[in-house]
Amino acid sequence: MRILFLAPAAVLLAGCSSIPAIPPQGSQAAFVILETTDLHANVRGYDYYKLAPDASLGLERTATLIRQARKEFPNTLLLDNGDTIQGTALGDYQALVAPVGCGQPLAIYKAMNALGFEGGSVGNHEFNWGLDYLGQVTASRFGAEGASVRAQPCAGPAFPVVLANVVDARTGVPLFEPYRIFDKRVSATGPDGKSLATTVKVGIIGFTTPAIMGWDRRWLEGRVRTEGWRETAQRYIPEMRAKGAEVVVAISHAGLDGAAYVPSMENGSLYLAQVPAIDALLLGHSHDVFPNAASKTAAFNLPDVDKVQGRVHGVPTVMPGLWGKHLGVIQLALRHDGKRWVSDAGAAKVETRSIQRPDRSFVEPDPEIAALVKAEHEATIAYVKTPIGDTDFRMSAYFADVGDVSAIQVVNQAQADYVRRHIQASMPQYARLPVLSMSAPFKTGAAGVADYTDVAPGKLALNNAADLYLYPNDLHAVKVDGATLKAWLEKAAGRFNTIDPTRSEPQELVNTGFAGFNFDMLTDPDVHYQIDVTQAPGQRIKGLTWRGQPVRADQEFIVATNNFRASGGGGFPGLDGSKTIFASPDNNRAVLIDYIKSVQHLTRRANGSARSWRFAPVKTSGPVVFHAAPGKLALAREAGLAGVSLLKEEDGGGKGYALYAIDLNAASASPAGRE
Repeated sequence: MRILFLAPAAVLLAGCSSIPAIPPQGSQAAFVILETTDLHANVRGYDYYKLAPDASLGLERTATLIRQARKEFPNTLLLDNGDTIQGTALGDYQALVAPVGCGQPLAIYKAMNALGFEGGSVGNHEFNWGLDYLGQVTASRFGAEGASVRAQPCAGPAFPVVLANVVDARTGVPLFEPYRIFDKRVSATGPDGKSLATTVKVGIIGFTTPAIMGWDRRWLEGRVRTEGWRETAQRYIPEMRAKGAEVVVAISHAGLDGAAYVPSMENGSLYLAQVPAIDALLLGHSHDVFPNAASKTAAFNLPDVDKVQGRVHGVPTVMPGLWGKHLGVIQLALRHDGKRWVSDAGAAKVETRSIQRPDRSFVEPDPEIAALVKAEHEATIAYVKTPIGDTDFRMSAYFADVGDVSAIQVVNQAQADYVRRHIQASMPQYARLPVLSMSAPFKTGAAGVADYTDVAPGKLALNNAADLYLYPNDLHAVKVDGATLKAWLEKAAGRFNTIDPTRSEPQELVNTGFAGFNFDMLTDPDVHYQIDVTQAPGQRIKGLTWRGQPVRADQEFIVATNNFRASGGGGFPGLDGSKTIFASPDNNRAVLIDYIKSVQHLTRRANGSARSWRFAPVKTSGPVVFHAAPGKLALAREAGLAGVSLLKEEDGGGKGYALYAIDLNAASASPAGRE
C-alpha cells in the first residue's frame, strides 16, 4: 500500500556532513508544533452509534490539515496529547470483543504511524482497560497486572510515548519514559540571509491527570501512583535542559483550573506553565479549543491566561478540542545565540485549525486512512449490529436539559436493578435501604449539532446501548445520607444559569461551561424534587421527597452510579471514593445491555417517562432560551414536556443549532400519567 506520509526526520544527524554542528550566531528558524488531542479512537469520520458517516470528526480529516500544514511550514513536529485509544465502538471492539494481538497495532496507531507522528503522551482514558492492555498496545515494557516484562515489545505506535508523573508504586520508576530528547532536522536562515540545514535538539515531556487514581482505581491501586504537576516538571525539565534540550515541549493531558494548587488536582496545566524553561505547552482533556477570543470558559479568563494570543503565564499554549475536529498549531520563532537555539515566546503565533471551513463544509478526508483501517472498521460495524431488544419510543437527549428522560431512565433502571440484586445476594446488611440510581445525558450537543443521543423506535442493537451509555465506566454503588443526596443534586443543578424573573431580555437557561455528563438526575417514581433556577447554585433543590415524605438529612440511601462519579469525578460534594460499598466488575454499558436483553421490549410508560424532577414554577418577564438540534420540537411533545416552544430554526450562531424557549411556569406542571 502506498504511504502518503513518511515520518519527518527526528533522528540524530551528527554524522551528516551537510548539517553544521553549530549554526552561525544570529541564525533564525520557524519551528512549528502540530498537536492532536482527545482523538478517542475516531480514526474515521463515522458514527458507530448511528451507523452513519459523520464529516464533522475523525483523524482522516485532521490528516488533511496536517498535510496542508507541512506544505506551508518547512519545519514541523507532530505530537499527540492522549485519550487516543478509547471512545468509540472501534476502540471497544479492539479492546474487549476481538482484542488485538501482540503483533497487531491498534487501528488508531496504524493511522498515526502512517501520518508520521513523532511523539505522544497518555490521557486518563488510556488506563480504562488496565495496565496489561496499555503496555501491549503502546509497545511499552512495563510488566502490567503482575505479568513479567516482555522480552520484545509488541506492535504499537512508531513514535515515543512519554509520561513523567505516573510511576511504579513500589519503585517510583516512571511507567513510561518521562521525556525524550532528539535532534530534529530543520531548515534555517543564516545571518547572511542564506538558507542552511541544521538541527534543533527537541525535548518532549508528558503529564496526565492524577485523577486516574480514582477513576481507574480497579486497575491502578497498589500498582502505580501519580506525582504532582509542578514537582515533576521541576525535577525533569532542568534535567532535560542540562542534557541539551533547546526546545522543551510539555504535553499536558489536562486543562486549566484556577483553584489553589494541589499535586493531585485534575487540571494542573496553569501551574505547570509556571515552571521555567517550557517553550510550548500542549493541552487536552477538557475538550475545549484554545486560544479562543470569544470563549466564556472561566478557566480561559483567569489572570495570566491570554485566550486571544494563546498564552498561559506567557508560555505559547494550544488545545485543539477533541475527535480530530481541530489541529493545534504553535509557530515558534527560534534564534541561535552562538551556543544554542532560543525561542522567543513573545514572537510565537498560536492557533487552531478546524476541519470545518467557514462555509460550514468540511475538508476532504485523506483516503489512505480509510484504506488502512478498512478491516477493523467493517468488523466493528458488524459487531455493533448485534440485536438485544426493541423499543416503542424514541430515546433522545435533545431535550434532556428541560426534562426529557427518554434516554436516561433505562440506564437508571439497569443500574438500580443490578445493585438491588447484588445486595440481596451478597450484602444483606444494606437490604433495608432504598436503592436509587443516578445517570446523566452524556451527549447534549457539546461537540456539535449531531452530538446527541438519538435511538429510533424499533429494534435495539449494541450500538444503541453504546449511544445511551457512552463511556466505559464501571458500575459502583455508594451509601449516602439525605444531606449528601441533596448536595449531589445541587451540584448537578449547576447545569443551569441563574434566571432573573424580572428581566425582559432573553436569558440563557443552560450553563455551557457545566458539562452535560455532570447533569446527574434521578428518574425514580418514588423520588420527586424541583430545581429553582432563580436561586443561586447550591440553593436550588426544593421539595426533595421519597415516597411522599421529605428526605431527612440523616436518611440513608444506596445510589448506583459509575466509578468516575463515585471516586470524585466532577467534584461532587461527599463523593471521593470513601462512600463506595460495592465496585462492580462489570461496566455500566454491559449492565445496560444485559438489562435490555432481560426486558426485551422497552415502552415509554415503563422505561421512558418517570420524571423525578421539574423546574420550580416561576413567571418570567422575558423568554428563557436554550439551544438544541433543529426540527425536534415534536420530540418534546412526545416526552410530555409542557412549555417548550421553537423560536428560531437557526439560532444565528452559525453552527446549525435551533433556538428554543421554555416557559418555566408551564414546565413545572405534571401531565397526567407522566409521574
